[in-house]
Amino acid sequence: MAGIPITVLVVDDDPSIRLLCRVNLELDGCTVLEAGGLSEARELLSHAKVDVVLLDVHVGRDDGRELLRELRESSPATPVALLTGSSEQEAVEPERADAVISKPFRLDELISTVKDLAGRRREIDSSG
Repeated sequence: MAGIPITVLVVDDDPSIRLLCRVNLELDGCTVLEAGGLSEARELLSHAKVDVVLLDVHVGRDDGRELLRELRESSPATPVALLTGSSEQEAVEPERADAVISKPFRLDELISTVKDLAGRRREIDSSG
């Protein structure tokens, strides 16, 4: 995995969360795209090759699970980690997500989850 660039899309309406993710993932060698809403995320996904999506469950007034369902239909191999501040695990549809990261999260957990999901994506891509 070392040396292979990872592109991550961070979808969160909170600019401080996006900044925290971007800075730390970039320090670890990732390329990070940011979206503050679902429409912006859809636009980026239509033009960029993304290895991993970090998706907040509550993106402003929007429900991030809507984008998760769309991705499962249009791009099922794209790994999605849901970011949630909710204590209700069943509310975040863990069966549809590849990972669930609870807020507040540890930076090492964020980075290891992204690397793990990107590795799984590359295994799927190379076997298919």
